[in-house]
Amino acid sequence: MGRYCADFRRKRRDTGVETNIKMTTSFLLYVNFMAISLLLLSCSDNRKDEINSGQSLQRSVSFSGFEWRVDGSGSSRINPRHNYFSSSEENVWVDTKGNLHLKITNRNGNWYCAQVTLKESFAYNKYIFFVSSRVDKLDKNVVGGLFTYLDDMNEIDIEFSRWGVKNNLNSQFTIQPAHREGNNYRFDLDLRGRQSTHIIDWKKDRIDFASIRGHHSERPPERKIIKEWSYTGDDIPDVSDEKVMINLWLYNGMPPSNNKETEMVIRAFRIE
Repeated sequence: MGRYCADFRRKRRDTGVETNIKMTTSFLLYVNFMAISLLLLSCSDNRKDEINSGQSLQRSVSFSGFEWRVDGSGSSRINPRHNYFSSSEENVWVDTKGNLHLKITNRNGNWYCAQVTLKESFAYNKYIFFVSSRVDKLDKNVVGGLFTYLDDMNEIDIEFSRWGVKNNLNSQFTIQPAHREGNNYRFDLDLRGRQSTHIIDWKKDRIDFASIRGHHSERPPERKIIKEWSYTGDDIPDVSDEKVMINLWLYNGMPPSNNKETEMVIRAFRIE
């Protein structure tokens, strides 16, 4: 009887140990399962935040005494040329010195472009952009734009791009629609440093363009002027609700050929 009781107690102890081991194992499996689930959920939420918050919500920045809207496209690719645009501070920001930065970034395998729109319309005016980055050295798939815009048929552009072709000229002055003869003037922007000035002088009967080496508030010596062009054709936009815009995007949505993030810096913007 004593041996039976001892064996019974031993079996109870062994059974208890086995039960504890099973419970511990089950608990650890549950903890691991929950940890993996939370990790996956977090990754999913991060992707949703990237799309739903980082890109889709518009915000505002103050730059050169004006209020600008920062545009995002959410989960959709939009024009120009089928791109994602982000309103994230990783893509558009104003630094402590007052410079506006637009940056194409890669996050989670997607390339996000940058765009700002002036909130007010100023119609016929002289618009001056003081650029502080080497827009003459942008990757062949990157486009930098300084322009006024109402719609695709009412647009005045200064654009820096080789349009996907390595040996193309890198800049152009354009009146939309660009395919019409006489509406597009291409040239090579040959800078000596980061600073350049670009002008759209929009009048009722003509539009004067200029790209200049360095930052200049007044007309500089001729040797500083890279290119000037005047347009007097039939497609000068009428005054409506055109807005000044600045953007940095990818030609046909293609990644940069060098697979590197790209930035354009605007030191100041002025209306005269």
